[in-house]
Amino acid sequence: MAAIGNRGTVTEAAGFKVEEDVNRLRGAMKGAGTDEAAVIEVLARRSIAQRQRIKEAYKQTVGKDLTDDLQGELTGNFENVVLGLLMTAPVYDAYELRNAMKGAGTEEAALIDILASRTNAEIRAITAVYIKDYEKNLEEDIDGDTSGMFQRVLVSLLTAGRDESNTVDEAQAVKDAKDIYEAGEARWGTDEVKFLTVLCVRNRNHLLQVFKEYQKISGRDIEDSIKREMSGSLENVFLAIVKCLKNKPAFFAERLYKSMKGLGTTDSVLIRIMVARAEIDMLDIKAEFLKAYGKTLHSFIKTHLEITAKSCWSYVESSGE
Repeated sequence: MAAIGNRGTVTEAAGFKVEEDVNRLRGAMKGAGTDEAAVIEVLARRSIAQRQRIKEAYKQTVGKDLTDDLQGELTGNFENVVLGLLMTAPVYDAYELRNAMKGAGTEEAALIDILASRTNAEIRAITAVYIKDYEKNLEEDIDGDTSGMFQRVLVSLLTAGRDESNTVDEAQAVKDAKDIYEAGEARWGTDEVKFLTVLCVRNRNHLLQVFKEYQKISGRDIEDSIKREMSGSLENVFLAIVKCLKNKPAFFAERLYKSMKGLGTTDSVLIRIMVARAEIDMLDIKAEFLKAYGKTLHSFIKTHLEITAKSCWSYVESSGE
């Protein structure tokens, strides 16, 4: 299994010796209490591929599942981070989506964060894992937990049908911009289907041109118009799509900032992004965070967190400030 990105703070550990890591993890769980520092040192500094090898070797050596053993030793946010580290990317995304819809209520932020930011291939992998691991259809579960136009946007994203070419049709870009303008700012009420048709289907380069044309036609940024025309989860999902198309690392930097600012911390958002993006584009997320908020992500996590910081912080530390 190759690295899943090339802009991560977590990379393949040099001199990786799977037997030594297995022994260290076994030692960390022996006796009373758990050596959490040892767990962090091993798992937070190994790539996803290396962690899979550790899991396999642990089962061969001990005859038990590493995930089960750690789950029995750890609690709270630290447990959530460590369990996430032991999953492959599509397994973790499917797990987060399942948890977002389990029980009473729905964590719509998780649905938005994942489905608005993943590629077609990533979404197809997630839906396949979801069926395999939970014996349920992801689209059917989303249909059962959401409604209205928000549901329709998520279902559209789930089809993994976005054009991923680099082609820009200038004439079509002007038409798309006009269609969105006439569906929103230029009329009473909003035709949200027009927004869906353009924002969930066209390729990134084309949409960046659409956004420029929209600014010319309306005198507003597309994000401002979405905020004026929509509300609630529908506003959030369309804004997430636009922001990811413009600058995905900046989108995640903003989500991290909002998860920690003010009273309390939205730990689920923080953990999900740190675990999911650590091997993909965390270097870029760190840079965008510093640019937008004038503080390093490292210092912000250190200031605002205690237990969760021990694990999430390790990703940031990997490449320094």
